[in-house]
This record gives sequence, structure tokens and C-alpha cells, in this order.
Amino acid sequence: MREYLLVLFISAATTYVFAAVWRRIALRTGAVAKVRQRDVHTVEMPYFGGVAMLSGVVAAFLVATNLPFLGQQPIVQSDSRAVLIAAAVICAVGVLDDLLELNPFAKLAGQVLAAGLLVAFGVKMLYIPLSNNTIALDSSVQIAITVFFVLLCSNAVNYVDGLDGLAAGIVCIGAVAYFIYAYLLTVQLDLVRATTSSLITVAVVGACIGFLPHNFQPARMFMGDSGAMLLGFLLACSTITLTGQMDSSQLENTGSGLAPTYLPLILPLATLALPILDFVLAFVRRTYRGKWWFVADKQHLHHRLMERGHGMRRAVLLMYAWTALASLGVIALGWLRSWEVAVAIVVVAIVLSILTLGKPVNGKSKAARPRHSRLNDRPEVENDATSRR
Repeated sequence: MREYLLVLFISAATTYVFAAVWRRIALRTGAVAKVRQRDVHTVEMPYFGGVAMLSGVVAAFLVATNLPFLGQQPIVQSDSRAVLIAAAVICAVGVLDDLLELNPFAKLAGQVLAAGLLVAFGVKMLYIPLSNNTIALDSSVQIAITVFFVLLCSNAVNYVDGLDGLAAGIVCIGAVAYFIYAYLLTVQLDLVRATTSSLITVAVVGACIGFLPHNFQPARMFMGDSGAMLLGFLLACSTITLTGQMDSSQLENTGSGLAPTYLPLILPLATLALPILDFVLAFVRRTYRGKWWFVADKQHLHHRLMERGHGMRRAVLLMYAWTALASLGVIALGWLRSWEVAVAIVVVAIVLSILTLGKPVNGKSKAARPRHSRLNDRPEVENDATSRR
């Protein structure tokens, strides 16, 4: 655990420092989000937050591979290299999209390329855990599910990146939940604590913590598509690598019920519950209207919260709370399996529902607050170039 804490600190510190550096580079090179009529921000904002987070993850991985515990596991070494190479590719695709606004199909091709690199290096979804059985996947299905899962997570996080600090905070909470699960599972099954999944999630947590001081309202820089797709990609990798290091037969024979069986399948969905829900709703909504899924609108979950009178910070904090309830609640219910936990989850869900659906005090004055709160309000509420989904 001490090595994981060191990795988290390295990732957070490196991201925090490099964010300031890359912010200056973005300003000097003109790599900024322009202000358009449909945008929330009201001044040009520098990009390259994703590059800063990638810098933090790279530093964390380099340190981890030289530590006496994490560095002596061959599978962690090989999977880490594969994940870093593919992560650099998807981050580069995001940078190009931030600067040039790539055709959506070109960006999709870049995401498929990153997923393909994972598969080429042997990082694939090997099985699907179910209640009393674990389905081993054949080679072609492994590739298809791996690519699909990477695309789903990368685009889901990209779609939810619409308010200051929203995507980084949601991913941070989800990564914490998945790290807790992956670590506890190795403890329960008496396995080596060093797993690529745990390393990825703790590095992601550090990167998000290091970036949030630069991105929480009022933001000083945006993560851009490079950051949103990177975070989604890394969360997908944490799930995929876990199936590559966990013996599926051990999950079947533990006899401890929900924790080792359903959780590997449910937790990734719970971790990204809000981004995936937002992505699915956007896809259905736009398809029903006869539009492509990548055509921006103003009906995302965070937009609807602000329309109800929630200020930007309140909307972000509410989505943080729902993410924590979904991800941590699933873990608590899966491991403890008691009615007291279920009742507590229901009570918290009711309280959050009241806070979400109720009219906030002084909400009218906060509802139209722009993405940069020190500036004048704008009536349009729409995603910017970093998250125009």
C-alpha cells in the first residue's frame, strides 16, 4: 500500500506542476478554446490539460516499475508499457482534435487505433464473470469487446466533460472505487497485491487530484478531448487488465457470492454510471431527432441541472455525490451484503434526489453562471471545444 501511495503522490505532483507548464505553452502557441455563441466559457481558455495528466501518469508508471514491490511483477511491467503507448496515442488524437477539430470519424479511428495497440500488446478482456459461471472469451470476441469497451469509456467521459472540474472529479471518484475493489479482491483471494489495474487506477486518481486545482471553477485551463479521452481510456484499461491478471476459476470457487462474481461486471458500469448514462441518452436523443450522435446539443445531464437553477459548482458537486453513491455503494453492497447497507444506500439516494430535483435557494441567480464565474453571464448553455458533446 505504501508504494501505491507513493505512486499517487508522484502522479498528483507531476500533473500539478506540468499543468502550469503546459498552460503557458498553450497560451504562447495559441492552443486555446475559442469563445463561440454556444459555449459556456466567456474567455479563451488554454488546452493541454490532458497532456499534463499524461505526464503525471507516465511519471507514476516510471517510478512504479522501479519500486521493489510493483517493479518485480513481469505482467505489471509488460501491461504498463502497453497501456502507456496506447494512452499516448489516444492523448495525441485528442490534442489534434482540440487544435484542428478533427472529423468525428477520424477521431473514432484514432480511438480504435489506441484500442488496437492494447490488443496487439496482449492486453485484452479475457472473460466475463457471471453469477455461477465465468465465460471465457475466444480470440475474436476478446478483441471486439476490448475495442468496444475502450470506445464506450473514452467517449462517455468525453461527453460528460461540460463543466469546470466535472469530468476530473467523476473519474477520480470512480478510480478510487475501482482501486478499493481491485485491492480488496487480491486480499480476499490471497493474491499478489501488485496488479496493473490497481496501478492504473491509483495513477489516475493522482492525475485528477493534481489537475483539479487548475480546472475547478473558475477554471484556468481545460483538459480538452486529450484529457477526457485519456481518462476514459485508462479507466477501461483498469478493468481489462484485471481480467488478464485474475484467474477466473478463483472467482468461481471462492463461494463469497456477489463480491467476486458480479462486481467485476457491475463496478465498471457503476464507476462511470453518469457518463455512460449521459452518453446513451445523447445517442438515443440525437438518433431519434435524425441527427448524428456527435452533433452537440444542450440536453446533457449537467445542462439540465443548471436549467433547474443549480449553479455550476452545485451541479458539479451533485454529480460527484451521485458518482460516489453508485460506485462506492456497489462495493459496499457487494462485499458486506447486509440490509443495513441497502437501507443506507436508499436513504442517501432519496436525499440526493431531493437535492437534485428540488429548487435550490437563490438558484435563479446562479443558474446562468458561466463556465468562468468571474465574467459576465451568457444565456447560452452548451459544451465548449473541450467537451462539445
